[in-house]
Amino acid sequence: MSWSISPRIEDILKRGAAFDGIDREEALELLQLTLHSREAYALMQTANGMTRQQFGGKGENHFHIGLNVEPCPLNCSFCSLTETAGIFWEKTEFAIEDILDWAQAGEAHGADALNIMTTGTYSFQKLLEVGRLLKKTVSVPLVANTRDINHSEGEQLLEAGFSGAYHAVRLGEGRDTPLKVDKRIRTIQVLKDVGLRWMNCVEPVGPEHSSQEILDLMYLARKYRATYSGVMRRINFPGSPMEKYGMIPEIEMARIVAVSRLVMGDIPKAHCTHEPNSASLLAGANLFFPEVGSNPRDGLEQIGGGRGKPVQMTQQLQQEMGLDPWLPSNCFEDRVEASRQQQPQEARSFDGPET
Repeated sequence: MSWSISPRIEDILKRGAAFDGIDREEALELLQLTLHSREAYALMQTANGMTRQQFGGKGENHFHIGLNVEPCPLNCSFCSLTETAGIFWEKTEFAIEDILDWAQAGEAHGADALNIMTTGTYSFQKLLEVGRLLKKTVSVPLVANTRDINHSEGEQLLEAGFSGAYHAVRLGEGRDTPLKVDKRIRTIQVLKDVGLRWMNCVEPVGPEHSSQEILDLMYLARKYRATYSGVMRRINFPGSPMEKYGMIPEIEMARIVAVSRLVMGDIPKAHCTHEPNSASLLAGANLFFPEVGSNPRDGLEQIGGGRGKPVQMTQQLQQEMGLDPWLPSNCFEDRVEASRQQQPQEARSFDGPET
């Protein structure tokens, strides 16, 4: 039985494993690999080895806290927190006591960061107030996830105690959302200009998105040197207008995660996937987002239920797959990269067993 793979794919994987990134044509070839082919599994193995080498076996957990629920008038098609979704009819802002309790619980359980999410019309001043209170209460790094901002607002986030901000140009931006790609990119530049770490994900991936659309966002993350990137699939909430397209399976998401990992090369400090799944942990992902409060995929406010997973569960899943969630985060500290001269076998492209 031969374990050889296509020489062309083998060559791409060897170059990717050198952490220099791969070009767009090569990434396109990898995105189009047949699932469950030897080449697809070789791709995942290569990405997996790169992550475990570069990030030192660390499993990252950035604890998402959704501050509010409301029927947002921006009406992004993939979001449950909108007027058109018809799920939430009243505004709910979670009590600061609950938010601080969640944050302290996240810290106690070893979360590496707190991702503080709001809907698009949530008061920016309230977000700053929450940041200041959290900064006094916990020592975990704070990451904002809110609307587009300008330079003054970026500086205010820094002053309020935030270390970074999650911000993405979403797939279907301007088509499935009312927002413009150029405006989203301007906010990314604002984050870079003021000194906030830019956190990113290629999302929300669905069957309707072309390889070229997906590659656009992968290379945007590389161009602007995201602290982390990765892939999130679209989850269709009940009654979602996107239900007609279906959803991609986790194994397909794992393949996309792996391609993203090779594209990013030595730039990121972590590589994410969402929702938490084990397949992507064998394809280059090491960062999960446990959740509480609200999220844009649920029909529940999620204080005690919904799709979100607790920190302990995401940590356990990482440990089952050989990652250590108790190591220090790579996202908020400079660390010396391991010598590539001593690159372990796992980080090399798949050559098959010796005969």
